[in-house]
Amino acid sequence: MKKESTIFVAGGTGLVGSAIIKSLLAKGYTNVISNYHHREPKNTAIRYYPLDLTNQQNVEYFFETFKPEYVFLAAAKVGGIIANNVYRAEFIYSNLVIQNNVIDISYRYGVKKLLFLGSTCIYPKECPQPMKEEYLLTGPLEYTNEPYAIAKIAGIKMCESYNLQYGTNFISVMPTNLYGPNDNFDLEKSHVLPALIRKIHCAKLLNEAKYDEVIQDLGVSTLEEAKAYLANFGVDENRVEIWGSGKPMREFLWSEDMADACVFLMENRDFKDTYTTQDGANTTCSPNEVRHEEIRNTHINIGTGVDISIKELAETIKEIVGFKGELYFNTDKPDGTMKKLTDPSKLHSLGWKHKVELNEGIEKMYAWYKESN
Repeated sequence: MKKESTIFVAGGTGLVGSAIIKSLLAKGYTNVISNYHHREPKNTAIRYYPLDLTNQQNVEYFFETFKPEYVFLAAAKVGGIIANNVYRAEFIYSNLVIQNNVIDISYRYGVKKLLFLGSTCIYPKECPQPMKEEYLLTGPLEYTNEPYAIAKIAGIKMCESYNLQYGTNFISVMPTNLYGPNDNFDLEKSHVLPALIRKIHCAKLLNEAKYDEVIQDLGVSTLEEAKAYLANFGVDENRVEIWGSGKPMREFLWSEDMADACVFLMENRDFKDTYTTQDGANTTCSPNEVRHEEIRNTHINIGTGVDISIKELAETIKEIVGFKGELYFNTDKPDGTMKKLTDPSKLHSLGWKHKVELNEGIEKMYAWYKESN
């Protein structure tokens, strides 16, 4: 990519997209554009345009107007275990439509390179650990997030298929659980780490009788409303409820590390670098040709290769936040997959490794959350 290339970050207001934009600007890229759907960002260093990525005509008009040369496809409908299980139809439909529109229109408008972001939930529920790229489609998925995972697998295969048939240069990356600035802290729809930070922070405010601050945090009018709302999520001044036994192991990656990996791959690696062949097969073939060698699992894991139990994670957050109450693990609620750890060896072989360790990242994220609220 050239510093003046037109770079479109689809989904630039979210956790992933905002981190990628920050990384691009830090590296000196001067023509970064993005979209918003509901509310226009304020005081930004780049241009944002209103665009509903589920609307094919709108996406096509956007590409025709702005002619992006490079695309980071970071837009997605995302959420935690509750949201994934409740809004199953929305998760599979919205993600498929977003991907189909952006990937196909990127091909038709001659985008030089696209990077598609998925998730490690693409791997089987009983996947061998750590999870290698080659384990994709080797077993049943975790039921609670199956619709989202199927959509992301379809995105990988769409990028592979367009590359093999049309000669495009589309790369797929599968980040592990991300956390960082601009995360979603909605207690119903957020992932485990930001949800724990907010729940434990609000419990601390109640415990310290900082009632005005908890009312402001939740955006309600009275203390009674705040307490009633938090009670729905098992939070009071003395205790925070956490779903499951606390035994599941999870891996977490600082979002700005993830962004750095994505920009590194866009700058330095191509689709041909994501797989190996024995016979030197070309990356494209005509519709009438028969491919003699299968090209699969071209996606790249982005992770740390290090995991932590949910219990230890919650205790770490409790210590960093300074909450004096107790943590209650509700074993009547589901645990989800017991262990999800990526094998980032492929990414390491391509020349990138993470920098921010978990404790440092949680401290930075909590400081950002307090400053933003």
